[in-house]
Amino acid sequence: MSPDLFPAVAAFACVARHASFTRAAAELGVSTSALSQTVRTLESRLGARLLDRSTRRVGLTEVGQRFLHDVLPSLDGLASAMAAVTETREVPAGLLRINLPRAIADVLIMPHLAAFQAQYPDVVVELQCDNRFVDLVAAGFDAGFRIGESLGKDVVAHPIGGPQRVATFVSPRYARAYGVPATPADLLQHRCVGVRLDHDRSPMRWEFMQGDRIVEVDTRAGMITNDDSLLLAAAIDGVGVGCHFESIASPHLQSGAIIPVLQDYWPTYSPFHVYYPSRMHMPRKLRVFIDFLRERHGSAGG
Repeated sequence: MSPDLFPAVAAFACVARHASFTRAAAELGVSTSALSQTVRTLESRLGARLLDRSTRRVGLTEVGQRFLHDVLPSLDGLASAMAAVTETREVPAGLLRINLPRAIADVLIMPHLAAFQAQYPDVVVELQCDNRFVDLVAAGFDAGFRIGESLGKDVVAHPIGGPQRVATFVSPRYARAYGVPATPADLLQHRCVGVRLDHDRSPMRWEFMQGDRIVEVDTRAGMITNDDSLLLAAAIDGVGVGCHFESIASPHLQSGAIIPVLQDYWPTYSPFHVYYPSRMHMPRKLRVFIDFLRERHGSAGG
């Protein structure tokens, strides 16, 4: 392939990742019409239609899917090679894109972000909060954060901070009106604030310690949300029994806005982990970000 097509291939991959010419053009810093013409030129040179275009969406054709699958490793390799060269710079710099749930952002990153930016002012941290797993490479993220048990074996992962305990709680108003559960089985007699991580999945089942193992327990939802702030607000307002990481709930437990219940059954999980694809070269901006957080949270290990 002629080297002059390399920018067009990269532009095509960007459009495919965003499923949008408008968003891809914004990322690349070009006009939508210019980007569209670049992709059309690529299609013309290849003699194949790579994208299906409509007024509502942009999708890959079957040929486009195969082409993207074949060229992504080369594009990733080129990006890694360039990143390796730029790491010789003394000061880490650039846009650092992170995918993570809002709860982890609140616990791990937001309390320390100002200090990180003071130390590394040339690194721009973009936090995309999402409960769903995404393909980090296809979506253009440098790394993601999740709880350790949920990670697959095809990624490199590092723990940040210590084990995470999950608390169950109610507001004093709810306790006065309806009492509190004495065992996890009692939750079927109470309204609970349920969590649905993905729109096409069932609400999460709650987990508790029984003896030396974690078991799933059925609950009766009075409300369901995918937002951590709404979950806590609902529990504080007396909507129902809430369940969340203790590190998130702790300030509200200490203030008395909510009171703990079922403490003997609270489960403990492995630490939150930062992860990235095993084949990806770690850019310097990500390395300093991970090292900074691990130092702040006292994480051990490599």
